[in-house]
Amino acid sequence: MEALFEIYTNRLARVDTRFVRYLHDKIKWSSRLIVITGSRGVGKTTLLLQHIKLTKTESDSLYLSADSIYFTNNTLYDVASKFHKLNGKYLYIDEVHKYKNWSTEVKMMYDNLPDLHIVVTGSSVLDITKGTEADLSRRALIYNLEGMSFREYLNFTLGTNIKPVPLSKIVSNSYALPADISHPIPLWMNYLKMGYYPFFREDDFYTRLDNVVNQTLEVDIPTYANMNVATSVKLKRLLFIIARSVPFKPNFSEIGRAIDTDRGTVADYFVYMEKAGLISRLRHANDKMVLLEKVDKIYLSNPTLCFAQSGERPDVGNLRETAFYSLMRVNNRVASSPISDFLIDGMTFEVGGKNKKRKQIESVEKGYVVKDDIEHGFLNTIPLWAFGLNY
Repeated sequence: MEALFEIYTNRLARVDTRFVRYLHDKIKWSSRLIVITGSRGVGKTTLLLQHIKLTKTESDSLYLSADSIYFTNNTLYDVASKFHKLNGKYLYIDEVHKYKNWSTEVKMMYDNLPDLHIVVTGSSVLDITKGTEADLSRRALIYNLEGMSFREYLNFTLGTNIKPVPLSKIVSNSYALPADISHPIPLWMNYLKMGYYPFFREDDFYTRLDNVVNQTLEVDIPTYANMNVATSVKLKRLLFIIARSVPFKPNFSEIGRAIDTDRGTVADYFVYMEKAGLISRLRHANDKMVLLEKVDKIYLSNPTLCFAQSGERPDVGNLRETAFYSLMRVNNRVASSPISDFLIDGMTFEVGGKNKKRKQIESVEKGYVVKDDIEHGFLNTIPLWAFGLNY
């Protein structure tokens, strides 16, 4: 236990709390069991350590990583029990998906240690979800951490304190940036290239991001789906096809021939890649905005991945749509529009550049043109960067 406390203390000392992710204030931290999911590299570990510092509960807490060599000869439950006997109150378990049968032991903690508050995270959405469905669905509050928004990127890089803007204010152009940000477009372009992942300031960013993608395709998905490692080759080919398509409309039979796989397996691959945070599927919706199973388009999950996977500058039209969908799906139910690009709560959005016209949506009551290359909005025309303020 002393070794675990020493690691915890050292990691806590290095954590900066000047910038905190959007999800922190949405979590009901008083709950006895919290599960935080999210794709690799979006900042789950930092979120935990920041919370400990911000709440000044350092002496009542223990942070540990489930992939520690300590658990070669010790169990998670034993550590939790010992910590509980020492009057510990808050246990934070990171990378929990890397510990075999983690959900069973966390369930035991919840049932047998009623005074202990438990927060678990994992780099893979896949195994977290799998374990939660098996044992913890009625006990845990489950949250998902997305990558950074444009608003967060500005706060992180410039030290601003911009608050989230509701969609209703964005579409009415009722928002404002700090006075010293007179030209948002250069900052927006930097965000698209690197800003989705909080580690963008580290050296060799794209190499690190490539490692994140490879680990997801080579380890996370094959492990979750009980596939052999050779599956990762087909997954990489599929990701490459999606990245180069403008935009990508799924044809399972055609894709299956391209990667030498049957259409049913291709459909499964899409499910796994979406859960892992690599792609996003845009679905049709009925009149009540209930999303249907039929998928209209498939995008990479965020614009930064577009730059990382394209090998060159990505197609600008696909990049714009990817950015809009990535930013809007966090707080809104987004569907495919039958006449334009996107549909959100009865509002239709057509995404394009500064020369984009209203022709496709001129007959729509709540139709908006989203333009990428403008600084300011007017009437029903809104700059694309403004949607980055939503979360």
